[in-house]
Amino acid sequence: MDILQRLSEELSIKLPQIEATVKLLDEGNTVPFISRYRKEVTGGLDDTQLRTLCDRLNYLRNLEEKKQDVKNLIEAQGLLTPELVEAIDAAETVTEVDDIYRPFRPKRKTRASVAKEKGLEPLALLILEQKEEYSPSIEEAAESFTDTEKGVESAAEAIAGAKDIIAEMISDNADYRREIRRLTFMNGTITSKQAGEGESVYEQYYDFSEAVKAVPPHRVLAMNRGEKEEMLKVDIKVDSDIILNYLFHMAITNYKSSAFRYIASAICDSYDRLIAPSIEREIRSTLFDDASESAIKLFSENLKNLLMQAPIKGKTVLGYDPGYRTGCKLAVVDKTGMVLDTAVIYPTKPHERIPQSKRIVLDLIRKYDIDIVSIGNGTASAESELFIAETLKECPRDTKYIIVSESGASVYSASKQGAEEFPDFDVTQRSAVSIARRLQDPLAELVKIDPKAIGVGQYQHDMKQARLDEALSGVVEDCVNSVGVDLNTASYSLLSYIAGINTTAAKNIVKYRDENGEFKSRSAVKKVPRIGDKAYQQCAGFLRVPGSKEILDNTGVHPESYEAAKALMAEFGYTAADVCGGLKTLRREVTAKGSALVAEKLGIGEPTLMDIVGELEKPGRDIRDSLTAPVLRDKVIEIQDLEPGMIMKGTVRNVIDFGAFVDIGVHQDGLVHISEICDKFIKHPSEKLSVGDIVTVKIKSVDVKKKRIGLTMKDL
Repeated sequence: MDILQRLSEELSIKLPQIEATVKLLDEGNTVPFISRYRKEVTGGLDDTQLRTLCDRLNYLRNLEEKKQDVKNLIEAQGLLTPELVEAIDAAETVTEVDDIYRPFRPKRKTRASVAKEKGLEPLALLILEQKEEYSPSIEEAAESFTDTEKGVESAAEAIAGAKDIIAEMISDNADYRREIRRLTFMNGTITSKQAGEGESVYEQYYDFSEAVKAVPPHRVLAMNRGEKEEMLKVDIKVDSDIILNYLFHMAITNYKSSAFRYIASAICDSYDRLIAPSIEREIRSTLFDDASESAIKLFSENLKNLLMQAPIKGKTVLGYDPGYRTGCKLAVVDKTGMVLDTAVIYPTKPHERIPQSKRIVLDLIRKYDIDIVSIGNGTASAESELFIAETLKECPRDTKYIIVSESGASVYSASKQGAEEFPDFDVTQRSAVSIARRLQDPLAELVKIDPKAIGVGQYQHDMKQARLDEALSGVVEDCVNSVGVDLNTASYSLLSYIAGINTTAAKNIVKYRDENGEFKSRSAVKKVPRIGDKAYQQCAGFLRVPGSKEILDNTGVHPESYEAAKALMAEFGYTAADVCGGLKTLRREVTAKGSALVAEKLGIGEPTLMDIVGELEKPGRDIRDSLTAPVLRDKVIEIQDLEPGMIMKGTVRNVIDFGAFVDIGVHQDGLVHISEICDKFIKHPSEKLSVGDIVTVKIKSVDVKKKRIGLTMKDL
């Protein structure tokens, strides 16, 4: 297999691009670095394309390794033929390779292996000759295989053993299995029945069936979970006549042969006992793998949109972690994210010390000029919102509040990192800080939390965790590098996602910073242990040093392009001092002169030129600043206040296969079903909605008892 050619065909990317990109990857370059600073080499492949290429490259290389292993194993048995080599080389999936290897794989004791031990294989081969007439007859020939010492008491037992051998031979035929798998997938039905007793969230699957080829990923994962929890019994059913007709057509060469009845019996037994259960397991495994990949892709997209939400900069925030018995924890965080003060209030049951709690909150607002109260959406958040809304009415300052998702805040609070960052705080105090900071800078705070705990996926705990972790880590890495980090303020969690910097190196950076003070330039990071030339090449462009004497240190211009950037400025009469305010007319000037000519003169590619121009236009910019800011509130709405027809603003909290959940400020996210997103047909909600989107919705239905809110985005 020419792996690079296949990648080119599968991904619709030109072969030279594939070859150049794979070379970069094999040299140890990271995806963010290649995507951002090697556009001329890759032809402008973005990080998503690069990660898809990486995944597929690894799969195909593993497939080639698997093929070679199988050849070696068969060769060791002295059974490798040119035909087998050709079949193995032509296999396109690991499953096909496994099918070919099946007859040669060492087996545990089976009915066929027992029959072979009894010396019945020659009888099986005789039956498979399918002569029209046998002389002596099959039954007479079977008599010669009787042997009481071997446990063959009669001709009938000998024939039964021979049929077991034939059944296993049919089951082990790679061509048969491939076609049966296809026929089952195309014609089969996946069914689920109630297994456990009582009501459950799986009631819609208590008597459910759907074509295997049409079942959507989220249903596969739901049924799998229901089966795992012993609430469902899931099967794949197919009309056996479809399969048996195929096997009869392939395996029987002479219907007039006296061996026909024995081979027909062996075929039926082979399918019922060996093939059908195995194929069902394989198809369900494939359905699960495909559903997992679909869910991982959706989770990754949701996570990216969540991490890239617009930060609320320059605001002092009061983080509010709601609670009942142990009170509500408060943390005041200044505009830079530093914790200024903490407190505990008891405005909720069973204490309900409302006047005292109001006084504490108002004192904090006055003392620290708090702009926003960030309330976690967990336990007691409804009562806390009501309390804060009433309190703010008595506040002379125009302070707003917002409900934020606290998914994962408790995970961070109880983590080793949380303890390292705030050793003197208890778990709930750390949670209050996290709730405040994730409003100020979602990316910087959420990277401290295991992505699986952030709550923007579906069935994430049912997937292959290694694959999920790999995919989500890639998303976080891409987000962090696309934004960049301040080398002098970033936590080691944030730094560890920068290209070329691992956790150890990130901790070394923070330690060096603590011991030696702020970094004065990008290049100073090379003094840190574990940051060599290769690591610096990968990470430098993503690090920002706002206080550096070199203005380019606070841009996305890579140090390897500093000379070109300065030559560009000189070409159009600009100095380093001019860059501070942004070279607003530079793009127009470059375009007027001809970007190709300018790039050629500078000795760089056009993509690199235009990236430099973009950075010089807005030095130190944050790409998230152009996104829609979160919705701040100043009054409370309860689910009981909702009525069909009401128009509301909301924030998309999660996008799933069948719709999207939208926070409309009532402590219960409403569901916009895929059919209610727009008038046109869409295959998936992600075509129209992303996590963090601010949308206008209309209340369609409200069930206060079940806390269900149906929303629509149509007819607005």
